[in-house]
Amino acid sequence: MPARNTRNFCIIAHVDHGKTTLSDRLLEYTNTVAMRVMTEQHLDSMDLERERGITIKSHPVTMTYRAKDGKDYKLNLMDTPGHVDFSYEVSRSLAACEGALLLIDAAQGVEAQTVANAHLAFGQKLKVIPVINKIDLPSANLELCTRQLEDILTIPAEEAILASGKSGIGITDILEAVVARIPPPRWTEYPQTRALVFDSLYDSYRGVISYVRMFSGTIKAGDMMMLMSTNQKAEVKEVGVFMPKMVKIASLGPGDVGYIVSTIKNTADVKTGDTVTLAIRPASEMLPGYKEVRPLVFCGLYPLESDDYEKLKAALGRLRLNDAAFVYASESSLALGFGFRCGFLGLLHMEIIQERIRREHDVEIISTYPSVIYKIVKHGGELLEVDNPVNMPDPGTILEIQEPTIRASIIIPNDSMGDILAIIMEKRGNVDHTDTLDANRVMLHAVLPLNEILVDFNDRLKSVTHGYGSMDYELGDYVASDLVKMDIMINGDPVDAFACIVHREKAEGKGRQLCEKLAEIIPPQMFRVAIQAAIGGKIIARDNVKEMRKDVTAKCYGGDISRKRKLLDKQKEGKKKMKQIGKVSIPPDAFIKVLQNG
Repeated sequence: MPARNTRNFCIIAHVDHGKTTLSDRLLEYTNTVAMRVMTEQHLDSMDLERERGITIKSHPVTMTYRAKDGKDYKLNLMDTPGHVDFSYEVSRSLAACEGALLLIDAAQGVEAQTVANAHLAFGQKLKVIPVINKIDLPSANLELCTRQLEDILTIPAEEAILASGKSGIGITDILEAVVARIPPPRWTEYPQTRALVFDSLYDSYRGVISYVRMFSGTIKAGDMMMLMSTNQKAEVKEVGVFMPKMVKIASLGPGDVGYIVSTIKNTADVKTGDTVTLAIRPASEMLPGYKEVRPLVFCGLYPLESDDYEKLKAALGRLRLNDAAFVYASESSLALGFGFRCGFLGLLHMEIIQERIRREHDVEIISTYPSVIYKIVKHGGELLEVDNPVNMPDPGTILEIQEPTIRASIIIPNDSMGDILAIIMEKRGNVDHTDTLDANRVMLHAVLPLNEILVDFNDRLKSVTHGYGSMDYELGDYVASDLVKMDIMINGDPVDAFACIVHREKAEGKGRQLCEKLAEIIPPQMFRVAIQAAIGGKIIARDNVKEMRKDVTAKCYGGDISRKRKLLDKQKEGKKKMKQIGKVSIPPDAFIKVLQNG
């Protein structure tokens, strides 16, 4: 099919606005998937995606559609995630497209992530087609949605298509709009072959499979391809398209979205955003790739069984190939042994990666408390970046500690304003200004420390707004703050897995909470064990692990009290001696329980 009859587009929206359901209807309408094999959320192939009802990975699919003008068109669709933690997936899909369907929930209107994704699409100079979805809901408010389209996104209301992914309303209108409004593939006239790698995965039988968007030229089995960033050459074994399963074809031409299986077996050799060209006539300039993504949240991952270290290393390598926003480096801990320091885009991203390691690679892991990158200015002007509390320099050498902040856009109902402001103050944030969106909702622009929103901010936002609040954020500046490193000591020995960097005002409460939790979880020992939270040399909180006590006076029937006292004193001496030489056994699940409850 000629490139002028090809259309590349993706679906972008806020989380849970019906992207995957709409893509199901498009697959049905174009007969890409037979009805007998069709399932709900067909493109969400991961168990995790189906369980949580969210899209984690973008999924490409090629459809053929006969338009009203009588011509056949090849439509390459990419379904994208909506959650803020997976915005990198969205930006990669946008770079491989010429247009985007922007979905808006008719009942909820424009949400924070809708605005963020729309701006990403405008930034890539894509043609954006607004689609108001779920119009068959009783609570649908079309007037509000069209007004928000014009006021917030500056898109003319008459461009909007009314649709329902569930009942199939407006599917033809969407397909016709894709054909008519989205331009054909760009840069097809370039003399050499160029293809953009937008994703990859590892297959244990075939090696690395690269997902590519062809911009110019053709690639077929038997060609010698070259990766432009490393000049690495490899023979192409197979090419194909997604329908939505992989289907082998003779060659990939300009405008096509498909996959390449080559002789590359090492996951580290293929980088997302690289340009593939032919080794015989290589291109002189690379395609514009993606900006390097910087992780925001870090934590340590350790295998539960030390024998699984190599297995965990292989699992992380394969996940890194499939998810370019995830980074890792090896580290070791006195309490947990050998493991890896891993960086993520957010807490949900961290949770999903950990779950995928457990399920897809069958490795049981322990994760340490999440932290962020702090900048430490030492006396003399030396600047250090620390993502692990264990690497903090001596407090006497520190001039100031700077923490990262975020600029958040929070959309909430008017009646939740007081509760949200209280949470923002509690999290040491401040509100810059507010915008009134309509009669019922406002948008707060706030600056918050990234460290404070890591664990429960999003959950609390959802609970106080009864699910109607939404948030999007971008990284702000580094700000000097009164931060301290808090150590947790068990029987006088610091346990580095529990070390964390906290604000001085919150250290005591946090320390007390951790000590109480550990005292509950650690099983009774043969002697009394002190659990202490300390800042430098100063103890700020303490609790005790219960001691097991054998009733040594059970054999005394009657007689003088001094006999009982003598036995108890003897036991006390034994406990004291044991305390000097005894070791405290901390079960591995204690780490998990404490870190889960934060």
